[in-house]
Amino acid sequence: PTRRSSDLRSLRMEKRENAIPKTMKAWAVTTPGPIDGKESPIEFTEKPVPTPKRGEVLVKVITCGVCHTDLHVTEGDLPVHHEHVTPGHEIVGKVVGFGPETQRFKFGERIGIPWFRHACGVCKFCRSGHENLCPHSLYTGWDHDGGYAEYVTVPEGFAYRLPEKFDSLEAAPLLCAGIIGYRAFERANVPAGGRLGLYGFGGSAHITAQIALAQGIEVHVFTRGEDAKKFALELGCASVQGSYDPAPVPLDSSIIFAPVGDMVLPALASLVPGGTLALAGIHMTDIPTMNYQKEIFHEKTLTSVESNTRRDGEEFLTLADRLNIHPEVHEYPLAKADEALRYVKHGDIKGACVLRVSED
Repeated sequence: PTRRSSDLRSLRMEKRENAIPKTMKAWAVTTPGPIDGKESPIEFTEKPVPTPKRGEVLVKVITCGVCHTDLHVTEGDLPVHHEHVTPGHEIVGKVVGFGPETQRFKFGERIGIPWFRHACGVCKFCRSGHENLCPHSLYTGWDHDGGYAEYVTVPEGFAYRLPEKFDSLEAAPLLCAGIIGYRAFERANVPAGGRLGLYGFGGSAHITAQIALAQGIEVHVFTRGEDAKKFALELGCASVQGSYDPAPVPLDSSIIFAPVGDMVLPALASLVPGGTLALAGIHMTDIPTMNYQKEIFHEKTLTSVESNTRRDGEEFLTLADRLNIHPEVHEYPLAKADEALRYVKHGDIKGACVLRVSED
């Protein structure tokens, strides 16, 4: 560019930077503990607006989904990785600032920020297409401040462009509940036209159910929530029953979304020979002792799911666009994030909770 055009560009950038406040409203985990205890483990406070580092962009948050992992961070099920961290990793926002060496997104572009924030790119896992297993991986809302705030930063290589058909409220749950559900669905090896069991029916399961149903798979739901049971039937699931009930028919594959290890045994027992059970959560209570003959024999497979690759995210967002997947959303203002977390903990959710932080 000419000297004059370069000067004009710098002037525009300076005006944009001056429009960004120095501080912002944000939630912070103060002392991890029960969200429904006498003292809240999370505080609505003010924090400095973060400055994007090399390769990062600054994003003004529009919406942020409330994921069960946020509850694990808040309540201390996951160890503290960042003191007074701001939770939230299903973030939709607009790019309003740039760190050095950024060129992927334009000012004002709407993007999505997921759980998976960083991988080293050089370890054997990253080099073999398994970056989700990178020992140096970092996560939004756990290792770094997340989206229960007015602004957040993200390495531009770990953000997503979002299909235009999804508004900012319904796009938010796609960025973790959707992506993780998709990876769990892939790990569960559901055969074409097969039968799939879903244990727990919250934000992730109800999106996964839509993916399966759109592909002609018969879905059976196991959950404690009465509203969740009704919602599953409304979506077209074949049956609903209690969390520990035997399946009404033998299942080819199952996914456990609830962080409850006791569910593993009845879920395995309900699988056909050669069936697969995928555990979708980052945290789960201890699994009881198995009876080899009853639960795991006949070449059944038990697998966990750890985060996702960026390729998973791109594939899922493309699929969600093509299949017209639409999450059911309960909207909360940013100031009531603690209420949304309590609702998630209650476990009888019809869809997903999403914080409205600003207007599109």
